Parts: sequence; C-alpha cells; structure tokens
Amino acid sequence: MTTARAQLANELISGASGAVLAVFMWGHMLLVGSILLGRRGFDWMATQLETWFVAQPAVVGIFVLFLVHAVFASRKIPAQLHERQQLTQVSTDLQHSWTPHLDSKLWLWQVRTGMVILVLGSFHILLLAVDVLTPLYGQHAGIESTTTLGRVRAGLWLPYAVLLLCVEFHASVGLYRLAVKWGAGALLSRRTLKRIERALFWLILVFGALTLMVLAGLLDPPLEFLLPPATQ
Repeated sequence: MTTARAQLANELISGASGAVLAVFMWGHMLLVGSILLGRRGFDWMATQLETWFVAQPAVVGIFVLFLVHAVFASRKIPAQLHERQQLTQVSTDLQHSWTPHLDSKLWLWQVRTGMVILVLGSFHILLLAVDVLTPLYGQHAGIESTTTLGRVRAGLWLPYAVLLLCVEFHASVGLYRLAVKWGAGALLSRRTLKRIERALFWLILVFGALTLMVLAGLLDPPLEFLLPPATQ
C-alpha cells in the first residue's frame, strides 16, 4: 500500500515538474515567436541560444524532465480496466449533468490532453534534439529557419496545431489546479483563479496560433519591418 509520504512525494514531484515545464513552454513559445520578425529574427535567436550553450543542455534537460513528469503524473491515471470504466462513466455523467463539476471536467480533459502530449511532445522534443545536437538535417548542427519552415509547411503544421492546443490547455489548467491544491485559494477566490487560467490560455494560444500560421506560410511575418534591412 502506498504510504502518505510516498503520495506526498509523488504530488511534489509531479506538481513541481509540471510547473517548470509550463513556464518553459511559455518561454519556448516566445522564442519560437521570433519567426514573427522573419527568417533573420528566427535564425539570430537560434544562433544566440546555441552560441551561449543554452539550447544544447536545455533540450536534454527538458526531455528528462518531460519523462519524469509523465511517469509521476501518470500514476494518477486509472490503470485497471474497472477503474478506467469508472472514469468513463464519470465523464459521461458529467456531460449529461445539469450542473457539472467544472474542476472534475477539467481534470478529465487534462488526462486526455496529457496522453496526446506524451506522444506528440516526445516526437517534437526528439526532433529538436536531432537538430540541436547533430548536423543530420540542414547545413550544420543547430536550428535553422529553412529546415523548420520546410517541415512545418510540408505537413507538420497539423500535429503542431493539435500539440499547441493540448499543451496550452494542459499547462493552464495544471497551474490552476496546483494553485488550488497548494492554498492559493486562501488569497484568491476560485473564480479569480479560473479567470487567470482562462486569460493565460487564450493569450498564449492566440500568440502560438499566430506563430504557427507564419511558420506554415499562411501569414507573412508581421514584425519583419522592425529589423533593419539586410546587408549585402
């Protein structure tokens, strides 16, 4: 039987790793958003991260943290068949309830999006690791706008769109649930925390969607005019 101490350790590791990943994800989104400045802005940002040896250890560290979070967070997911059947029944009951418990529905969808993230997120991180650590694709080891744009426009925009939606939902709801679980409700009401969660969700989602549309070639970089003309 799992002891209370082991359960607490599991909660701490799962929550802390999830919070770090959420903050990193938002930072990562801002860095990828350098494509809004055009190819030169994207390549400059990537070069700086690699020159100062930020990209190389980050991609390894985040992949390890990603796996740690997946292992400890998955312990909350029902493993037995009858438990999964009960979870399905609870989900059905909530959908047909006149007064569904919002936090319970959020947790159910967080589990579902977590499963999607485990698959698509692993693929994305491994692809980044190949780019950052090897010269297998592109002209050299490192992230390049030409390679990135080529992949997204060749069809990766679709799984990235799904990953974007799932990650934003999973992260914002996860931070909301952490805030409630660890006592933030004593300072802010749940209604206020939910408003903050929704604001974060829509803010990052809109920014991410705009970034993805530029990567996919559906929009021209809207901030490219901010850069000085390229020297010959």
